[in-house]
Amino acid sequence: MHRRRFLRTSALGLGASILPASAYDGAFGDMRPRVGLIGAGWYGKCDLLRLVQVAPVEVVALCDVDSTMLAKAADLVATRQASRKRPRTYGDYRKMLAGHRFDIVIVGTPDHWHALPAIAAMEAGADVFVQKPISIDITEGQAMVAAAAKHKRIVQVGMQRRSTPHLIDAKERIVEGGKLGKVALVEIYCYYHMRNRRTPEEAKADVPPNLDWEMWTGPAPMRPYNGIVHPKGWRAFMEYSNGIVGDMCVHMLDLVRWMLGLGWPASVSSSGGILVDKASIATTPDTQEATFDFGEVKIIWQHRAWGSPPDPEYPWGATLYGDKGTLRASVHKWDFTPRAKGGRAEKGEAVQELEQFPEDKTEVGVEKHAAPAIRKHMKDFLSCIANRDRRPVSNIEEGYISTTSCILANLAMQTGRTLHWDAAADTIKDDADARKLMTRPYRGPWVHP
Repeated sequence: MHRRRFLRTSALGLGASILPASAYDGAFGDMRPRVGLIGAGWYGKCDLLRLVQVAPVEVVALCDVDSTMLAKAADLVATRQASRKRPRTYGDYRKMLAGHRFDIVIVGTPDHWHALPAIAAMEAGADVFVQKPISIDITEGQAMVAAAAKHKRIVQVGMQRRSTPHLIDAKERIVEGGKLGKVALVEIYCYYHMRNRRTPEEAKADVPPNLDWEMWTGPAPMRPYNGIVHPKGWRAFMEYSNGIVGDMCVHMLDLVRWMLGLGWPASVSSSGGILVDKASIATTPDTQEATFDFGEVKIIWQHRAWGSPPDPEYPWGATLYGDKGTLRASVHKWDFTPRAKGGRAEKGEAVQELEQFPEDKTEVGVEKHAAPAIRKHMKDFLSCIANRDRRPVSNIEEGYISTTSCILANLAMQTGRTLHWDAAADTIKDDADARKLMTRPYRGPWVHP
């Protein structure tokens, strides 16, 4: 293996408040960490550009199956990184990994393309930042955990609620401060109208000439192209995602697990389906409830892609009920309400760092409230690369637990049964038919890890 060294922060004049030299001295010496991005669409670019903001990296290559999107991303990166060099571009991640030596690879593809590129990057010697959910099925996640251990790679999962400043504040002040008391029930939820409503006729479209549809589909089932799926609309289809549970529930479930120090749920049950919007071509459920049973704590998820939220102030979030008070938390703010008469209510709001990072003001697609959390998440990732005895706050094992728990919710709804998880054996208990669903079939020539 080549020697991995990190550039001292003073070399590019970065302030200690952004990247403390003491945390990274000696990790890469006088070399800039070499970075590659697989999946140059919306959140792939968001993650990459936040890394560029906080570390003196050199983005050497980008990969995407959309040639137009890829070219625009390469042009943008050239304006943002210190060297002003335009990264090399590739349409196949295997060629990208074979053509360069990488220190860090970011995987920002659709969900069905997370596992294979992430594992290949680890095998190539790179540390990996992979978006959530880590996998499309449970077996993929197990293979990713095994690859990280085998190749001794640092892996950070893009569940950046664990690095969100105002939520860290809520965890420390309210949860760890004992102000909730005994928490036995948590509600997590999403009421955004995020399921595409177009009918099959309305969604008809030809494959654009700039898109390699064969490679985009990859190991997923081959389906006719439609005008929803690309870009950004693929979560409407279970062929490429785990639906709203895999997108929105995984964030809030992971948030609560982190806040309360929870591991695996003992069992997961779920019900729902396409109950309202039956005309759409979308295959994801428009309605779903799930119960994650952690023993003395029950976490209940609900999403509706229709109707109104019970609390318009919290259309996507978590409500933690304690015997001393209640905490509501979202990506934008939190509120604590004490139960005792005369108790002091508390609240906090998301921070934005627009003056420190003015490019956030004009960058297309960036979520201004989330950018500080991604930067903090990247700093934690970099710190663990420098000190390999540390584990990232959202390491691959934590990402696997939250991802698998959400997949279990979908499988529980599919089978109509409560599924019990054996954490020691890493499998579903006493249900051979459900265990078969832990692995989705791959389309050839792709081979399931």
